[in-house]
Amino acid sequence: MMEKFVKLTGVAAPLPVVNIDTDMIIPKDYLKTIKRTGLGKGLFAEARYKEDGSENPDFVLNKPAYRNTQILVAGDNFGCGSSREHAPWALLDFGIRCVISTSFADIFYNNCFKNGILPIVVSPENLEKLMDDASRGSNAVLTVDLENQEITGPDGGTIKFDIDPFKRHCLLNGLDDIGLTLEKAASIANFEKANAVAHPWA
Repeated sequence: MMEKFVKLTGVAAPLPVVNIDTDMIIPKDYLKTIKRTGLGKGLFAEARYKEDGSENPDFVLNKPAYRNTQILVAGDNFGCGSSREHAPWALLDFGIRCVISTSFADIFYNNCFKNGILPIVVSPENLEKLMDDASRGSNAVLTVDLENQEITGPDGGTIKFDIDPFKRHCLLNGLDDIGLTLEKAASIANFEKANAVAHPWA
């Protein structure tokens, strides 16, 4: 079962960069595995680490206040590039369960929902407000309420967001593609029994 997403309160990290592609999110060197775990160490690897493998202290996720961030506030067109599903796997393995931007690449956007990550589209004006909130270090705490479709900032201000009702239902109930199929398990079993009686030779 995919973990449900109902309400999340956590530190938000600012990443004011446009056109962050999936190769930047998880470089190709980390694509040799089909496991969904262990990829967090490769998240934004080219920016997080220096050539000698040591951490880059200037990268936001290496700063003490943001090491346990769960929400990413990013620039326009997040997740563009190739369709690698390792990108949301890496974000989730690091601990990020929500990404907020003004727009997302379609494949990445849909892959997020299939892996328990909530991508939220906001207006440029609201992104600017949230980016400012996320720049407050350890005080950059946001609450993302999927049921009520709103984001609450550290000062108590709220921003409403839209989301497809079906995608919302899947996240609230922790349903990925397999989970959706299992919801129909009883109907599938009944069909198989009836089909076996009607076509015993099959």
